[in-house]
Amino acid sequence: MAQQQGAKLIDVNLQQATITQFVSELEIKTGYYFYYEANKFDSLRVTVQLNQVTLKTVLDAAFKNTPYNYAITAQQQVLLTKGLTIQTQLAAGFFNSKPVVPGAKAVPVTTDYTVALAEKQVVEATSENKTYEIGIKGASKTGTVTLAGYVRDVKSGEPVIGASIYIAALKTGIATDQFGYYSLNLPRGPHILLVRGLGMKDTRRQVVLNTDGKLNIEMQEQVTTLKEVKISAEKVANVRSVEMGVNKIDITTLKQIPAVFGEADVLRAVLTLPGVQTVGEASTGFNVRGGSADQNLILLNDATIYNPSHFFGFFSAFDPDIVKDIELYKSSIPEKFGGRLSSILDVTNREGNKKKFTGSAGIGLLTSRFNIEGPIDSNKTSFIFGGRTTYANWLLKSLPKEYKNSRATFYDLSLNISHQINEKNNLYFSGYYSADSFRLNSDTSYAYGNRNVSLKWKHNYNNKLYSVITGGYDRYQYNVGSSLNPVNAYKFNFDISQINFKADFSYFINPKHTLSFGLNSIRYQLTPGTNKPVSNESLIVPEKVPGEQALESALYLGDKFNVSENFSINMGVRYSLFNYLGPQTVNNYAPNLPRTTVNLLDSTTYGSNKFIKTYGGPEIRVSARYIVSENFSIKAGYNTLRQYIHLLSNTTAISPTDVWKLSDPNIKPQFGDQVALGLYKNFSSNTIETSVEVYYKRLKNYLDYRSGAVLVLNQNIETDVLSTRGKAYGAEFMIKKTAGKLNGWVSYTYSRTFLKQDDPNAGELINGGAYYPANYDKPHSFNLIGNYRFTHRYSVSLNTVYSTGRPLTLPVAKFYYAGAERVFYSERNQYRIPDFFRTDFSINIDGNHKVHQRFHNSWTVGIYNVTGRRNAYSTYFAQEGGVINGYNLSIFAKPFPFINYNIRF
Repeated sequence: MAQQQGAKLIDVNLQQATITQFVSELEIKTGYYFYYEANKFDSLRVTVQLNQVTLKTVLDAAFKNTPYNYAITAQQQVLLTKGLTIQTQLAAGFFNSKPVVPGAKAVPVTTDYTVALAEKQVVEATSENKTYEIGIKGASKTGTVTLAGYVRDVKSGEPVIGASIYIAALKTGIATDQFGYYSLNLPRGPHILLVRGLGMKDTRRQVVLNTDGKLNIEMQEQVTTLKEVKISAEKVANVRSVEMGVNKIDITTLKQIPAVFGEADVLRAVLTLPGVQTVGEASTGFNVRGGSADQNLILLNDATIYNPSHFFGFFSAFDPDIVKDIELYKSSIPEKFGGRLSSILDVTNREGNKKKFTGSAGIGLLTSRFNIEGPIDSNKTSFIFGGRTTYANWLLKSLPKEYKNSRATFYDLSLNISHQINEKNNLYFSGYYSADSFRLNSDTSYAYGNRNVSLKWKHNYNNKLYSVITGGYDRYQYNVGSSLNPVNAYKFNFDISQINFKADFSYFINPKHTLSFGLNSIRYQLTPGTNKPVSNESLIVPEKVPGEQALESALYLGDKFNVSENFSINMGVRYSLFNYLGPQTVNNYAPNLPRTTVNLLDSTTYGSNKFIKTYGGPEIRVSARYIVSENFSIKAGYNTLRQYIHLLSNTTAISPTDVWKLSDPNIKPQFGDQVALGLYKNFSSNTIETSVEVYYKRLKNYLDYRSGAVLVLNQNIETDVLSTRGKAYGAEFMIKKTAGKLNGWVSYTYSRTFLKQDDPNAGELINGGAYYPANYDKPHSFNLIGNYRFTHRYSVSLNTVYSTGRPLTLPVAKFYYAGAERVFYSERNQYRIPDFFRTDFSINIDGNHKVHQRFHNSWTVGIYNVTGRRNAYSTYFAQEGGVINGYNLSIFAKPFPFINYNIRF
């Protein structure tokens, strides 16, 4: 072999070294490049102690009495295999008919297997100072190649979501996806990759690209300094990204926002973003850009969460110690998402530490939580498990006497398992279970919960193409019951479940085009309501609203097109289809007349799985970005969306007793479109981000209700709902400081939402057919989030919220009709409740920052509603002594102190 003549002599001293450690040692000392499939060597441990020997001698000693082989080429390449022998030299004359001359010199060749193995090789780039060769050395120096890989946390091995890989010389880059995966098309030759991730220390990697290859990058957590951080010109993701109306929150920022009872809360953090509002105190339902609460698709690891709240809405369903990434889409909604009109809230949990066992716990005034994570199979399989529970009855007992006999409890459990089969295949399992129960000074008890399970398979076909196949089951149910009086004891049940399947593909064609395409399908099974007697003594008549079934499907195609260095556009189309299925009996009403029981003609019965009604159509998704200067850009977007499921509620906020309803022949799907324009400008070396976005949205077939509508156990619900059309418009302003002792953001939103019901065939005109404010219309909203860090251990946080009061319909007069006193109400939503204002303050105390200690602890101490403002949780009216009086119910009418202790291990 070529290596034998004039070979370099080296010293090697390794004890139980992994294949990565073994190869790295030899590459440094010999200058040779090694190619191998890592998964075939994961069980190998090398122990050698040799001085002044050749590379061949080291390899012979390392692989003695093992199934592993090696081959050394003339190009200073070493090919490692398991169970295979590779011949890298052919005798002279092998490819012609001439006889071989004895003693002829062998001709070294590079086989096709060498190329294939080099492309499969995964380079683990752990150092900023080393230059990494990718692919076959000596290949063509012109053209482009594809570089792909994963960006991971060096301590835990978890993926870094949304990390940017930027090449300053080419002014090009890309962000990692939810798996930490990236793919770049770059010219052959040397490059410097600048890598940045939220909460991670900036790093860089030096590479020389020869052919296609894989480069995995490890990042370290950012250690906050007290000096002002200088941000380079490349850190302009908010300016350079094509998407608009997209907000991300990292878990570090989430935990700095003061929250009621001292526990970090995902939905509370979302409510501080521009364009996001809530209808009242302690409500976890939220409204985005003039949309109702049911127009938000809430996803947890791709599972649909129908009720994202615990404990009357005081806590969200997401465990903050497990959450990895929070992303809210309110304008540029990717074409792979659909089914809702206003927004997509995509919450992703962590995969679990792949390198060691760790955990955390927290205890507060009302809740406790615990999680543990670690490797099942080192560097391949990991898990994370967490749970929360409450012990809040002591608080309810301290309330006024009318609530002293109230009870409330909840708990939730989360489990995530990640498994790497090999470099091309990964599996991800996610499970979530929640349960709530309560009663308010009565024998009527309420219980509700979510059940979610999903399984993902990610497959890399090559460096340019990969797919994610997902299957899952989601279920939400609630029940209401009373058993104190056996005569009228009852139990009411509602549930909605869905089986879903998704196949998403991403194809990196070249630096100008990245395609996304796929399909998804949801099979709905809905039980609108059943009411049953608890025992034989009960006189309750059993009643059941027939169940509903439907199939919602979609195909989509999108292209991220970099037209030029400064101009990029994302174009996508999604075709959605909805099939309302049997068995079902559908009422038929007289045409051009109001849908009332008087105008009911007959009904039609359909058999199981029969197609009763089909809706569908294309949905357009377009967004564009033009970079005016290095730190200033203009963006625009247009979306159309369809929603086939409706929330029927007698409250403005999400309630445990809400009823979901599928579109059918009598209730049409909702439709909406939105156009938006945004300006994005950074200042002070990109440490201050500013943005202004304006939007205009149209709504169609949004459901409102007739006066006196009955929503529960209504066999003919279409007779009590009214189809409306609407419009929403507004402007959103945001200033965000990302570095230094003082950081945080200020946001202001001006937003209006109006509905109109002027169909003469509806039988009832709301406000005479004129536009009226929606229940969640709140023109002005202001948020201030500030954090100031005195030292590494001590910091303070402030949260200030102001918003206009929501609309209200008031009783304005009394009159007598047919010998009875009646109440006359104002036009719908003509008045408003008082404006909302609240300030929260907290002090955050971290334990010492010694690296080598088993336990790390922290304290959070603060006050919720510092000013003690009596914000209205709900409003109601009562007739007392012949007079109708109105009341505001306030939950936190006084300052509420909290304390929370956290520990990590």
